[in-house]
Amino acid sequence: MNDRILLSTAVAFVLGLSVSGAVVAQIHQGSGYASTATPSSAQAAEGTVRKIDTEAGKLTIAHGPLKGLAMPSMTMAFGVAERTILENVKVGDKIRFVPAQAGGELTVIRLEVIR
Repeated sequence: MNDRILLSTAVAFVLGLSVSGAVVAQIHQGSGYASTATPSSAQAAEGTVRKIDTEAGKLTIAHGPLKGLAMPSMTMAFGVAERTILENVKVGDKIRFVPAQAGGELTVIRLEVIR
């Protein structure tokens, strides 16, 4: 009986790793970017682009609450997963973006301009 419980626990653990890995892979699919983002921290938020610093690879956003990161509304600078994100926005654009912790820095891993 104990062997069955141990086997069931091991199978559940392995399946859990497979599912969470697939979710993270889906978040980054096609981006060529690997980060430490987790499904719980990768929730979309909305904001307005305030500044674009192409040299530093930063985007300053006035944003609403970042629920997945437990952050209130504020204006702050984010790194970007890909430099092309900076090329596709301009100051004043209303955006929907996905922030995540990546290498100890808040990083925008996906962004779309709201028309």
